[in-house]
Amino acid sequence: MTIQVPDAAGKIIKQLNTHGFEAYAVGGCVRDSLLLRVPKDWDITTSAKPEQVKEIFARTVDTGILHGTVTVLMEHEAYEVTTYRIDGEYEDGRHPKSVEFTSNLLEDLKRRDFTINAMAYSERDGLVDAFGGVRDLEAGIIRCVGNPMDRFNEDALRILRAIRFSAQLGFEIEEETNKAISAIAPNMEKVSKERIAVELTKLLLSDYPEKMVAVFERGIAPYVSQHFNTAKRGLLQLEKLKMLPSSKHVRWSGLLRFLDPKEAAGILKELKLDNDTVDQVKILSELWKSEIPASKPEIRKVMSRINAPLFDDLLNFQTVFLNGSYLEQLKTVRQYAGEIVDNGDCICLKDMAVTGRDLIEAGVKPGPQMGEILEALFNQVLENPEYNSREYLLNYSKDLF
Repeated sequence: MTIQVPDAAGKIIKQLNTHGFEAYAVGGCVRDSLLLRVPKDWDITTSAKPEQVKEIFARTVDTGILHGTVTVLMEHEAYEVTTYRIDGEYEDGRHPKSVEFTSNLLEDLKRRDFTINAMAYSERDGLVDAFGGVRDLEAGIIRCVGNPMDRFNEDALRILRAIRFSAQLGFEIEEETNKAISAIAPNMEKVSKERIAVELTKLLLSDYPEKMVAVFERGIAPYVSQHFNTAKRGLLQLEKLKMLPSSKHVRWSGLLRFLDPKEAAGILKELKLDNDTVDQVKILSELWKSEIPASKPEIRKVMSRINAPLFDDLLNFQTVFLNGSYLEQLKTVRQYAGEIVDNGDCICLKDMAVTGRDLIEAGVKPGPQMGEILEALFNQVLENPEYNSREYLLNYSKDLF
């Protein structure tokens, strides 16, 4: 079984071999190569100690030296090279208390999470598959290496990783691994919200986002965040999430669409997602149930509330989750929205021909009244784009103060 290793990674492996050390590509890059997918990263594992790796290569960075990882810079690329290791006791349910280096590749592989991630490869030695990774890849199975209770007790994040991999690959989780997920679910309280959010987002962005149901069925949801369990309302028509664009805020909106917008935003804040995502989810949660009339003035009003990409997301969202005669109406809304953009209609206050400074020069005092006048002028422009001229708007404003 041959895997095409990038030239730079192959050179690193060969140089380590030349100096008397074992070295292999390992983990996800091997898995993805066997699945005929393009790996994002190529990690290398070796019998060489970190200080020996640094002696062999001219350009290195100490990225995780305490855990045996040195980043080697080769041909404008960065490759993590990690010494074979045995993890000590996991006291916090996430990280080993200590790390012991070893010269035995199998000792290193057996500490890894799943069989499909516990394979190594080199051009010299071929594929090393001591735990049935190829078998499980061919069967479409996510299975822990060794005892699943031990693997999940070591690192509770692996619970979500199992579900996430099943979603990304379209695999099923093996029975004993599934039982262990339910048993160890309370340990998720030990995992940082940021790491949880990363796994859940990858799951939602996958080809099988409906596998999110396992987070609720396996009793994980109450430990994800204080209010995440309320998101199970979004499990209705969960398979439709894959019909949405694969973008973070859209898929999260799909899951949380039945919640109050503040409630949806609150869950994402508990998970420490970025403010842009939180804001966009809040807006989509608020607007998606409201049918947009097939009227250019009404469409401009909606477009004025959100940016152009988010308006497109809203239309896509409604196309997936609303039905009946409105779907035909949506085609007209989409057509009119395109014409509004092509015509350059003013749908943003900053593009209006009159500003607050113009009103001051016309005699309006700064304050609440000015805001009310600007809003009234903007509404005129949204109704009739041709009114967006300085002369017309200043004349119209005279009747307002």
